[in-house]
Amino acid sequence: MNIVLHQPEIPANTGNIGRTCVATGTVLHLIEPLGFRLTGKELRRAGMDYWEQLDVRRYMNFEEFVEKNLAGRPDARLWMATTKARRVYTQARFGTDDFIMFGRESAGIPEEILVDYEETCIRIPMLDRIRSLNLSNSVSIVLYEALRQHDFAGMQLAGALHHGQWENILAVEKTDRSV
Repeated sequence: MNIVLHQPEIPANTGNIGRTCVATGTVLHLIEPLGFRLTGKELRRAGMDYWEQLDVRRYMNFEEFVEKNLAGRPDARLWMATTKARRVYTQARFGTDDFIMFGRESAGIPEEILVDYEETCIRIPMLDRIRSLNLSNSVSIVLYEALRQHDFAGMQLAGALHHGQWENILAVEKTDRSV
């Protein structure tokens, strides 16, 4: 999968999104201008020590992004996550090579871009009392739906305890409740 941030402004959001991308094997595409420097301590703090493991690619503008990623690739779609969409993100059928784009925290994706992608504009449902969700939360919601549609291919689906085993803990809990 591919996450695209169009002119992100807040380093902590981009750092959190970068960490999510590392956890999911997702490429992060950043379209300039950015509202921060990629070497900033806020970005490193939010991305923690995972930033060096991130596959991150930068573009001077939206046109360069399209030229380098979508030209000649008819199977790759560009989904636009926007509060202006008529369709909910769960109605989308994401391909493994698709791109999901999110806009600036203060303004979203410019409408000049959205009008060319009406069929792939998607939204996260919410009450009308709020303008939008936090950018990093929005990326997580939509990205994990896309990954779910592909059965979380290649991802670790089960965890393990650090101290003990599940069977032993369940037996202790049953004993504790009966006393």
